[in-house]
Amino acid sequence: MSIPKFTGNNSAFYIDLKQRVQGYFEENRLSVHGDHRLVIKSIILLSTFFALYILLAFRLIDSPWSILACIPLALVTAGIGFNIMHDGAHGSLSSNPIVNKLAALSLNMLGASSFMWNIKHNIIHHTFTNVEDHDDDILNQPLFRMSPLQPKRKIHKFQHWYWPIGYGMTYMVWIYWLDIRKYFNKKIASRNDIKFPISVHFGFWFTKLIYIFFFVIIPLQYYSWTEFLLGYVFYIFTTGMVISVIFQLAHTVEDTSFAKPDAITNTLDNDWASHQVMTTANFATDNSVITWYVGGLNFQVEHHLFPRISHIHYPALSQIVADTCKKHGLNYLVQPTLSGAIQSHIRFLHRLGR
Repeated sequence: MSIPKFTGNNSAFYIDLKQRVQGYFEENRLSVHGDHRLVIKSIILLSTFFALYILLAFRLIDSPWSILACIPLALVTAGIGFNIMHDGAHGSLSSNPIVNKLAALSLNMLGASSFMWNIKHNIIHHTFTNVEDHDDDILNQPLFRMSPLQPKRKIHKFQHWYWPIGYGMTYMVWIYWLDIRKYFNKKIASRNDIKFPISVHFGFWFTKLIYIFFFVIIPLQYYSWTEFLLGYVFYIFTTGMVISVIFQLAHTVEDTSFAKPDAITNTLDNDWASHQVMTTANFATDNSVITWYVGGLNFQVEHHLFPRISHIHYPALSQIVADTCKKHGLNYLVQPTLSGAIQSHIRFLHRLGR
């Protein structure tokens, strides 16, 4: 499948917006990368993760507390992905590329492949957001219909009911199936014949085995199979639920747009920047606790327009983006609360299922 083209990348809207954002950083003498706030957050998340892991894996706390401790471990696991891995993968966590690379590799520590993520997320999703056949994030057939351009199946009539089960399974399926399928198929969405350097071949399997060693083999030395499966499934299901919900609220809610390239010209109707605004939504932008935890992913419009700027700057940039959108006649989508965004997503699933 050939790569589609946008009608332009330097629209009047995007030129104006980039000038305003650049002016903000120059006027305030700020770096686009993270600062001490990200250092402190990273220390908190990583130290909490390792402390909880040691307590659980080596059975330093016993049931039922060990089961309950799986919840904060899951929340911290998702938090590392939202903050450390995500910013590192985009090269925005630090001005040092080595630090960014190590931060991106934290995904391997958590069982997935940072190489696959870079192609799936940075290259494909951030370019062709909500574009049918190209954005891997909305290609969840046959279980879910995530775009009005996708075929509807009978099961989709109930997707607004069974979504918690599907989302909860996401992390487990990602680690043990999706990464491996993409590896052998050498394909992610419309990208075919992906080339894997020798280092990626080695790193892919080595880190998968390391993950299994630390998250399966070690705990089994201290727990029975029944106890282990109960705790592990509880942990991985909660992690999958949190990750899936946060990412789905960015693009699959009411009023976000979906696109398909013209069958003859293979072009999309809008320029790249306008397309990002039309296919993306913010949520709970006034909630500092949510902003801290999800690594600014609630400012998804700003993130898609400026992925190489650290999320610590998104609250300040949001007013600039909103004003520029208004000036150029673009609808700046935002849900005031997390619960409102979740309800909008459920209504979206219900509408597409009907």
